[in-house]
Amino acid sequence: MLWEDKAILFSILLVYSSSQVLASGHKQEDVQCAELNNTRWQVYRQQRVKLEVQYLLLTRKNPDCAERFHQNSLSKPISFFNTSRPTKVIVHGYRALGRKPSWVMDLAQALLRAQDMNIVVVDWIHGASFAYNLVVENYKEVALQISVLINQLQKHGCKLESFHFIGVSLGAHVAGFVGTLFEGKIGRITGLDPAGPMFKGADTYDRLDPTDALFVEAIHTDSDYFGISIPVGHVDYFLNGGMDQTGCAHSRFASMYGYVICDHMRALHVYMSALNGTCKLLGIPCSSYDDFLQGSCLDCEVFKGRCPAIGLQEKSGIATSPIPEQQNVFLLTTSSSPFCAHHILLRLEVSPLDKSAEMEVMLVTGNKGTEHRFRLQTDTTVYRRVLAHPAALCEIDSIRLKNIGARLYRQGEIHVKSVCVSEIPFFRLEDPLCVNNIDIRRGVPWSHDFVQVC
Repeated sequence: MLWEDKAILFSILLVYSSSQVLASGHKQEDVQCAELNNTRWQVYRQQRVKLEVQYLLLTRKNPDCAERFHQNSLSKPISFFNTSRPTKVIVHGYRALGRKPSWVMDLAQALLRAQDMNIVVVDWIHGASFAYNLVVENYKEVALQISVLINQLQKHGCKLESFHFIGVSLGAHVAGFVGTLFEGKIGRITGLDPAGPMFKGADTYDRLDPTDALFVEAIHTDSDYFGISIPVGHVDYFLNGGMDQTGCAHSRFASMYGYVICDHMRALHVYMSALNGTCKLLGIPCSSYDDFLQGSCLDCEVFKGRCPAIGLQEKSGIATSPIPEQQNVFLLTTSSSPFCAHHILLRLEVSPLDKSAEMEVMLVTGNKGTEHRFRLQTDTTVYRRVLAHPAALCEIDSIRLKNIGARLYRQGEIHVKSVCVSEIPFFRLEDPLCVNNIDIRRGVPWSHDFVQVC
């Protein structure tokens, strides 16, 4: 299905839910707690020529009650903005029916829990709604207006390198153009599944790219539909290959949300989850997702052994200088928060076969199991696969094998020379867990318990 077809389904979903939207369409007057705008189609038609951009400020002093913020705010002693602290700028993307994004406060509060900072939310709902092609025409003007604010903040002592832009979907390209206007001197840009339609073939001047900031990273989760499929940063994380995400529906007969935008929004949810530091989401550099899954990439030597991690570490934890540009890194995730999984390399070696066969291998930790089916051929004896397991290597309780080939057309008995599991990326010399010389009859399960101490 083309992305245009999915966009139609997305619009249907939002039309269905629009009855729940409290749309105002008029610029909100300053109140004790400021909020993002909503807009309606009628108001959009009347005010389409006027692009309204407003800013909300959140800090640890007002984490639940946003302050209306503008270029003159620092002249007032009541502003919570602190020029000595770093500033995160959140930029939302396309809003099909003018509904304000519900995730903004969740992201802001996750950031504030992780670090003491200023958070400036860019609200451009009026210019981001309804017709996608017209919204794309607006994004550079939004970037220009943001640059005016940044210039004013510089006059009050803020340094360009202290700004970190976090752009969601089309918001990533808005952030990229702000970076272009400041000649790449912005500190950092994080693109959360940067928009793909109308940008994949665009010149680097018109989309996010590594020259837009001192460090640019992107998380890709829907690169076959709404997200962009090409690398746009110094480091590009492709989660589960960057397309179909675990836990998201991949059939149009499933829930509308699950099929249309779940993959696209997964980048945002993974990023928010990474901010709490529960576990590390490390990316492993590789030439392709298939090579990664086949165990061809086992370390992070291109980064001097330190794998980039999603989150707020400086330059994603990369210590090399200069930073390698456009490094694609891959990682597997689970279907729900905190999304982190351990990458287990499974290596199976069998004796030569007379007929093709099928072998099921399962790793078990407690009541959780991870399985993979190998299709064994007569011309191959060694098979490798990287799996996402919920526990570390030293917490694997047992390994189970089963010859599940068809009775008439498959190998009757399989001699397994060895089956080994190890954890990647390799940070230290650690021997894999192996079991050797096993005969597996068809339909008869085999298992081996590991005795380990973590």
